Amino acid sequence: MRLPPLNAIRAFEAVCRHGSILKAAEELGVVRGAVRQQISTLEDHLGRKLFVRDGRRLVPTEKARAFAEAAGAALTILKRAADEFEEAGRERIRLGVPSAFAIWWLMPRAADMQASLGSVEVDIVPMSVAEPLSQHPDFDGVIMGGEYRSSVGIIETRFMQDEFGPVATPPLAARLAGDVAALAKSNILVSRSAPKLWAEWFAESGAPPVAFTHRREFADLLLALGAARAGLGVALAPKASIEDDLARGVLVAPYGFIRRPAGYSLCCRTLDAKRPGLVALRNWLLRSGTA
Repeated sequence: MRLPPLNAIRAFEAVCRHGSILKAAEELGVVRGAVRQQISTLEDHLGRKLFVRDGRRLVPTEKARAFAEAAGAALTILKRAADEFEEAGRERIRLGVPSAFAIWWLMPRAADMQASLGSVEVDIVPMSVAEPLSQHPDFDGVIMGGEYRSSVGIIETRFMQDEFGPVATPPLAARLAGDVAALAKSNILVSRSAPKLWAEWFAESGAPPVAFTHRREFADLLLALGAARAGLGVALAPKASIEDDLARGVLVAPYGFIRRPAGYSLCCRTLDAKRPGLVALRNWLLRSGTA
């Protein structure tokens, strides 16, 4: 069996995933020239070019993209097998979770989750920007909300409904008086990690769009919600991420919440779908999401 060199496959897969030789080199801890050399080695082995040039960018060919997906899956399987060998059978799940969801929904339930999963260890990795599992070969799974889009080789399990709406402190919400038009003169708090969320809310709620005159941007939803709690303006938030604030009256939803069809889903690779730890995590999420 004449297999391609492993280092060449790693370099190629990283370039395809990042779309950049520089970012691939940074991930692998080598210089750009070394990545280029590995790509050349792999092209010599396969007997064909893997990329075409589009201006200053290298774009993988159709066959190269398919090969990169297979290579990524194979590398993930190898890494997991090595981890399980080193950990003597202990199962560990590395789970990517949107930051606000992790802090305000998942972490308060972490003790119950651990009790349900027994010896399976779950590493919760907060994501300031929700990204698909294909962008994180080191993750075993990710939790995605309304931004999720299906992809090849990924299986998703919807475990909870997704509702979202504008939120503010009670005094600020009282000034809005349930009038959507009043948002035009309010200080609107926007998360750069979800820049289209307000437009989606207008479209999905059926409310007529409003041109904001006062708008403040924050790096992620955590900061935008922190500003909303401080009374600095109106933020758009998933209900699951602010349940405690709503219960304590710190924040209120002057226009209520609307339900999104996608909901929250646990996404994992099809090859991993029957792993005992992921099955246990999936079952726990299904129970907790409907509780």
